Amino acid sequence: MILIVDDTPENLISLKKVLEKHDFEVDTASSGEEALKKVLKNEYVLIILDVQMPGMDGFEVAEAISGYSKAKETAIIFLSAVNTELKFITKGYSSGGLDYITKPVDMGILLLKVKTFYRIYEQSRKLIEIQKALLDEIEFRKQAEYKKDEFISIASHELKTPLTSVKGYIQLLERSIDKGDVATIKRHLQKAQVQLGKLNDLIADLLDVSKIESGKLKFNKQLFSIDELLKNIIEIMHQANPEFTITQVGHVSELVYADEARIEQVIINFLTNAIKYAPGTSEVKIHVKLENERLYVGVRDYGIGIGAEQQKSVFEKFYRVEETALHFQGLGIGLYISAEIIRRHGGEVGVLSSLGEGSEFFFSIPLRSSEEID
Repeated sequence: MILIVDDTPENLISLKKVLEKHDFEVDTASSGEEALKKVLKNEYVLIILDVQMPGMDGFEVAEAISGYSKAKETAIIFLSAVNTELKFITKGYSSGGLDYITKPVDMGILLLKVKTFYRIYEQSRKLIEIQKALLDEIEFRKQAEYKKDEFISIASHELKTPLTSVKGYIQLLERSIDKGDVATIKRHLQKAQVQLGKLNDLIADLLDVSKIESGKLKFNKQLFSIDELLKNIIEIMHQANPEFTITQVGHVSELVYADEARIEQVIINFLTNAIKYAPGTSEVKIHVKLENERLYVGVRDYGIGIGAEQQKSVFEKFYRVEETALHFQGLGIGLYISAEIIRRHGGEVGVLSSLGEGSEFFFSIPLRSSEEID
C-alpha cells in the first residue's frame, strides 16, 4: 500500500486517482502528525511525502519514520515545489528518501518511478524469500546431518552390545563344553539366543527404514481378525514379560483388510515401548474399537509419560526423547517405522500422554480399503 502525505487536498485527490487507476492501493494523510499515526498502525511499501507542510515538514516526518523499527525500511519519495535547491535535495536523500521530485509533478514520470520501485520491491522480496528458503534448507540439512551422525553412533553402540554379549557367551560355551556341563551350556545358549534375537530385531528395523526410504516396503493385504491377532500378541508378550498384565479392552468382530504381519509389528512395537517406559508398573491395556468404519487400536501404559513438546516429534525418524535416551536402549526408529506402516494403510497414528501419568499410543486404519473394493 502507498501512503500519500500532502497538506493540499487537491494534490492528495489527484495523486490518489492516478495511482488507483493503475491498480495501486492508496492511503492518504493531510499532515506529518497524521502520517506518523498511520505508519504506526499500518504497513506501507512506499510513502510519497510532501516536503513543505505546516507543523512537521517532510524531512522531520522521514527522520521520525526511520526511527520506527517496522517502518525504517519503507521507501520514501519526496515532493517539493519550494525547496528545489541542491542542498534541500541532498537533505531529502540523507533523510532516507528514495527519490526527490520537484513540483509541478509530471504524473507520467511519477507513475513510472512508482512502477519501477514496485518492480524492484517485488524482486527484492522474492530474493529475500529465496534467501530465507536457502537458509532454512541449510539448517534442515545441518540438522539431518547431525541426526544421521547421532544415529550412526547410537546404531554402532546398539549393534555392538548384543554382538559382544554373543561373543562372550560363545567363549563361556567353549569352557562349559570342555567341562561337560550340559545345564550351563543350555543356559548360555538361551542367553545367546536372546541377544541374537535383539540383533535380528535391530537389523530388521534398519532394513525397514531402508525400504521405506527407497519406496520398497511391501504389503500383503488380506482379511483377518484383529481379535485373534491381539489374542496371539498378548500371549507372546506375556510369555516374554510374565510380570506384566496385558488386557484387551473392547472387541471388533468384523474382519480387517490390511497386512496382518505389519499391523502386528506396529502393535508389538507399541507394547514393547509401553513395557520398557513403564518401570515399576505391571499393567498395560489395549483399547480396540470400531469408529465410522475405522479400526482404532490404542496401547495404554501407566509409566513415565511424554511431555507435550516431545509428543510432536516421537514419530520422526531417529528421534529419541532426551530425558529417556540415557536410560533406555533403542535406535529411535521403531515408532517412525510404525507410523509409515499405518500411513501407507491410509491411517493415522498419534499419542495421548501426560508426564508421570503414562501414555496411549494409538492408530486408526480403514476397516476396508479401495484395493479390496476394486
